[in-house]
Amino acid sequence: MANEIEKHPKYDDYEYPTTSPNKQSGHPGHTTKEQDAQVFQLRSQLEQAGYTERLDTLSMLRFLRARKFNVEQSKQMFVDCEKWRKDFGVDNLVRTFEYKEKPQIFEYYPQYYHKTDKDGRPVYIEQFGKIDLNKMYNITTQERMLQNLVCEYEKLTDPRLPACSRKSGQLLETCCTIMDLKGVGVSRVPSVYGYVKQASALSQNYYPERLGKMYLINAPWGFASVFSVVKSFLDPVTVAKIHVLGSTYQSELLEQVPKENLPKQFGGTCDCKGSCPLSDEGPWQDPQWAKPPKWARPEGEKPTSATTAAPPQPAQTGGSHVEGMAAAQQAPMGS
Repeated sequence: MANEIEKHPKYDDYEYPTTSPNKQSGHPGHTTKEQDAQVFQLRSQLEQAGYTERLDTLSMLRFLRARKFNVEQSKQMFVDCEKWRKDFGVDNLVRTFEYKEKPQIFEYYPQYYHKTDKDGRPVYIEQFGKIDLNKMYNITTQERMLQNLVCEYEKLTDPRLPACSRKSGQLLETCCTIMDLKGVGVSRVPSVYGYVKQASALSQNYYPERLGKMYLINAPWGFASVFSVVKSFLDPVTVAKIHVLGSTYQSELLEQVPKENLPKQFGGTCDCKGSCPLSDEGPWQDPQWAKPPKWARPEGEKPTSATTAAPPQPAQTGGSHVEGMAAAQQAPMGS
């Protein structure tokens, strides 16, 4: 039976449900007394080390799950993450970064959040078939692409997932990811591997436990067989999240994503004004569910009923959700 998490008076100021629909041990609302003690232990050690931010219970549990509830390993992962955040300037970046070149980049590499799946989670879509890094680097830089990626992860954390949680009435911490491999052949792998490797490292090291399900669609011939070998080296929990599908993917994908939420090009009926990739449609744009993200509020401002008004405006950004993609990239995109 699910139990509400015991909220820490200093850190746990959530404005959305905190019980996870995932009933596996270690998820919010489904923890053992030993796991609760490990949350306390991890937080206490981090406080003693001088850390004061991102010590809320949900964050502690994500880092602990990522390291199988090994407190020392979870602590090291958190410390490494905080060092990276400071070096990368994440807190300031998410407030100031503008990705004005987004429409041009999307001509080669569409990557966007778009509405929700049947579990209420944000759907994230990437299309790899038209990637041409040489042309893209005439428009932008790899550094700006990675900065944009980081900003999108921050916006996934807040406001996207909180808005989805409010609408669904339960805690949602993950995404449903669709990776379209149509047009990707083995010849393209070397040119994109460096970027994807860095993007994957960001996801796995600094934004743990954000992958719900991943659908690799239009997988080229030979991909599935090679991936079946690769997955023998992966954590079974990760393997269970990844579905490798060929060109006849629509029926399985539509079991997870409502037809009206899936763009037409993937077999759905959605045709957003101005294009689905640029729309940023989802509960995070609906005043009924959206609240201004905490990082956008004046420091020290407490939420009030007025914060339910005016969702954050669509920013000129486009993100990447590539947790698990590092594993997939070990398999060649064709044979």
